[in-house]
Amino acid sequence: MRDQAKVRRERTRHLIELGGLVSKAGLVDLTDDDRATMLGAFLDIAGQLQGDSDTTPADLKTRWRRRGLNRFCAERQDDEGNGL
Repeated sequence: MRDQAKVRRERTRHLIELGGLVSKAGLVDLTDDDRATMLGAFLDIAGQLQGDSDTTPADLKTRWRRRGLNRFCAERQDDEGNGL
């Protein structure tokens, strides 16, 4: 029973963190919290990663990862007071 509770807590934490990323990207405000719009956007992303675009999935992941890391770095600098 304890193992199940631990797995459930870990899954809950993971989902909360993913929701935080949606918020951090500004998608909640940009879509007026329209979850169908956000889901549609995520489905488009999934389609791109499945090869439905001209750009390779590896190139997309690299580009998106670079942008995400840059944003995390910028926020960290702002939090430390070094971003000014």
